[in-house]
Amino acid sequence: MFDEQHLELVRQVLDEARAQRAMIATAESCTGGLIAALLTEIPGSSDVVDRGFVTYTNEAKRDLLDVRSDMLDRHGAVSEPVARQMALGAIAASSARFSVAVTGIAGPGGGSDEKPVGLVHIAIGEASGIFPKVALHERCTFGDLGRTKVRMQTVEQALTMLLATLKASA
Repeated sequence: MFDEQHLELVRQVLDEARAQRAMIATAESCTGGLIAALLTEIPGSSDVVDRGFVTYTNEAKRDLLDVRSDMLDRHGAVSEPVARQMALGAIAASSARFSVAVTGIAGPGGGSDEKPVGLVHIAIGEASGIFPKVALHERCTFGDLGRTKVRMQTVEQALTMLLATLKASA
């Protein structure tokens, strides 16, 4: 289902999480669970993958990840503040030390001048110290490459960011 490049990236993520005895949670909108699917494609990943949240609707983001309604109203689901709240919400609703959250517009429709197709916000959460924090955020503009390519580039970038955060926290 996934190519060898993606599998090698996820092996590195899992190995780094194992070395730190750290659990991971995902909070996905535009990728619809692809990050969790890739993480669990590797046998034995249950020792570091805690859970995944597919929060495609605003209601799901509010109910499962405690994303504030005023943030959704003010900034929209595809925004930095919402991605950050998703990452923090995934940590709060799980046993994970790290989370990866993605929200974007995969297309083919749904884009605007302000938020074009291919715009994705990715946030990496980390539970360190007393309060969880967003360790990393990136605004990605992949362009209107087609739904599948936008989603797969999002998965790759999200896992690359998660790996960088894991390595930085070691």
